[in-house]
Amino acid sequence: MNLLFALATWHAYAKLRLHTDTTLQFMESATTILGEQLRRFVKVTCEAYNTKETPSEVAARARRQGKQKGNATGPSESSGPKKKELNLSTYKLHALGHYTDTIHRFGTTESYSTQTVRFKIY
Repeated sequence: MNLLFALATWHAYAKLRLHTDTTLQFMESATTILGEQLRRFVKVTCEAYNTKETPSEVAARARRQGKQKGNATGPSESSGPKKKELNLSTYKLHALGHYTDTIHRFGTTESYSTQTVRFKIY
């Protein structure tokens, strides 16, 4: 429940359409708390559960391995579900720490686009 609250709080700050220095400070604090809660979740909650790949993930892995070996056969007998863990070392989670600085520099996230623009020259 603590992690869900931290996620909801961070998301609420991220979706504000108007920020002040105070709201950015609160968002920075919420980001710190969210990081702490995510690390605690992995350490405490994830350790208590044995999570494995779904059958579709096992099948997809077997197909990839089959293509790499040159045969498109199904999964071998020994390829059962592998253990899955929450990976905190992803760019998506790393980037959370940069949101407040980005909002401070460029404004809220709905005020600009990261879409590449192509100009057609006549």
